[in-house]
Amino acid sequence: MSWAKRKVQIKNPAEVEIMREAGRINATVHATVREMLVPGTTTAEMNDVAEEVLRKHNAISPFKNYPGPYPYPASITVCINEELVHGIPSSKRKLKEGDIVSVDCGTLFGGFVADSAFSAGVGKLSKRAQKLLDVTEGALMAGIDKMRPGNKTGDVSAAIQKYVESRGFYLTREYTGHGVGRKMHEAPQVPNYGTAGRGLVLRPGVTIALEPMVLVGTAQTKVLADQWTVVSADRSLTAHHEHTIAVTEGKPLILTVL
Repeated sequence: MSWAKRKVQIKNPAEVEIMREAGRINATVHATVREMLVPGTTTAEMNDVAEEVLRKHNAISPFKNYPGPYPYPASITVCINEELVHGIPSSKRKLKEGDIVSVDCGTLFGGFVADSAFSAGVGKLSKRAQKLLDVTEGALMAGIDKMRPGNKTGDVSAAIQKYVESRGFYLTREYTGHGVGRKMHEAPQVPNYGTAGRGLVLRPGVTIALEPMVLVGTAQTKVLADQWTVVSADRSLTAHHEHTIAVTEGKPLILTVL
């Protein structure tokens, strides 16, 4: 099936440049909240600082009031340890030494969205936790390397899956990478698992948020009572890395970096 039939939005160079600026702002938010990863910081404080950065750059978060079981109440998501995605910041949740913290942020600027996430440790991590972070980030880079014209979305998915599973970790099947642009979630979905040679052919102007979500003990997840926060079903550690990528005539262009 063609990109047109899948309603995939191809961005022109001017639109990609706007997304690049949105991505710089997004990366600035991440750099700022990363400095807050010390014991005692609350996840609500991280959200407050993120919102200050967005306001300073005349941007807003597409996360806030995002439709769901109820409108999402914050501008970023903050997940700790077994929490995989969609964690709601709270004044009651304080970071502790040895925690893995995953922060996801979207930026709406100039009519376009950039979306990225990172996972990092608070202080000294266990060897297993550090390996999880390294593998998750490595999986993202393996997927990005396949974001080249002529490759297919299945090539991207397969590269992520091989990288993670060959190192003894798991990938959720329930949450995926996605197209991004004028909206935070656009076609196509790009799972973190798949078969090389299948899917849609990548072409310049395609913009996708790749986001490996890696779990230590199981691929299964469950949603907590707050109806947003997703955790590993066995409460094992998780990590999440994400970048917004534009396909070009040459190398993939990572939009969500400084």
